[in-house]
Amino acid sequence: MKIEHIAMYVSDLEAAREFFVRYFGGHAGSLYRNRTTGFRSYFISFDDGARLEIMTRPELTDEEKPRSRTGYIHLAFSVGSRERVDQLTQRLKTDGYTVISGPRITGDGYYESCVAAIEGNQIEITV
Repeated sequence: MKIEHIAMYVSDLEAAREFFVRYFGGHAGSLYRNRTTGFRSYFISFDDGARLEIMTRPELTDEEKPRSRTGYIHLAFSVGSRERVDQLTQRLKTDGYTVISGPRITGDGYYESCVAAIEGNQIEITV
């Protein structure tokens, strides 16, 4: 069994698509649009076969996202090396995203950083 894809709602669909394409090498499929409901989505595919569906609809609200909460907390991307973790973290910081933690070695041995991106949602960058 495998996870087929992960989905997330966003307010700014085009900005989210550009984020995953620009920083993580995602490949965006065609825009899907339901003209009746206003729902729109893209599937973003990554080289290893993982897929992320980003979606929006007119009636969405974007509540504050406290870091300590139940539910899904972050998306983690493996970039292959500590150097790439460092480089991408710095690039995101330079581009105005908030680095929440790292790069660092965690208590369980991961080398990672965490960035608040895509409307406050956390993106983890790891080896």
